Order: sequence, then structure tokens, then C-alpha cells
Amino acid sequence: MSRQPEVLWAQRSDKVYLTVSVPDARDISVKCEADGRFTFSAVGVNGDPFNFTLQLYGNISPQGCKTKTGLRNILCCILKEPKGWWKRLLKSEGKPAPYIKVDWNKWCDEDDEESDSNLASDDDTVFTGENEESSDDEGMLYLPDLEKARGSIS
Repeated sequence: MSRQPEVLWAQRSDKVYLTVSVPDARDISVKCEADGRFTFSAVGVNGDPFNFTLQLYGNISPQGCKTKTGLRNILCCILKEPKGWWKRLLKSEGKPAPYIKVDWNKWCDEDDEESDSNLASDDDTVFTGENEESSDDEGMLYLPDLEKARGSIS
């Protein structure tokens, strides 16, 4: 029986990023169709098949679909056609499947896109965790100790 991998997504005005979590994947197949249909399949480390099809919110450029494979995930960069911000990832208005989540590490708000010049380009993308040990703090922001801060104000 096929399984759905965790899929993280983020967008810019001209592209959508999908990060598919399948460690040590092989036989990876990605298909992008102009009407916004995105199809993925791969075989996981234990021979488990993973696949899903998404009907994206808008049209895409099949020629602009790029894929990079890391040790733990597959990053797909999909060009929108035409450019513009989407209200959501999928065409359907219902709640997306539980395996689809926002990629807060790549997320950019519409009004922040112009000012965010330190983002990695497609050519120098670094895969999270490829050469790192996993930790419980992965993806967490550092927040100062509020109790210490309150004590110094008194």
C-alpha cells in the first residue's frame, strides 16, 4: 500500500517550493502539468512506495519544474504561470490533507519578498539536515529568557 510523505510548502510571487520528506529515496518521479497538476512518486529506504497528486491553486510552467534530491528530502521548485501570489496551495477550498504543511523556514510574506535578499537561490539551496544531526530544536526560533528580562526591569 502506498503512503503519503510529509510535504512542506512555501511560495514567492513567481514560484512554489515543495519539500517532500522521503529519506534515502530512489526511483523518484515528478510530473508537472500546465493545469497545475503535480504528481510525485518514490520508493523509500525500506521499499515502501510513496506517492501523491496535488491540484495546485493556479497554472504552472512544466518546463520550469526543477527537482533536487537530498539525503532526507526532495525539493521541488515549480514556476507559476502567470506570476502572482496564491491564496493557498491547492485549488480546493477545503482543509488540505494532514501531510501538507507550511514550510516556515522558506515562508515569505507578499510584502517581504522584495526586502528578503539573503534567501538562497535555486542553485545554492542547502538541504536542511543533510549533513547535520537531527535535534528537537530544529526549526525553532531562539527566544530570550523572559523571566530574566522581567527581573532586570524591576
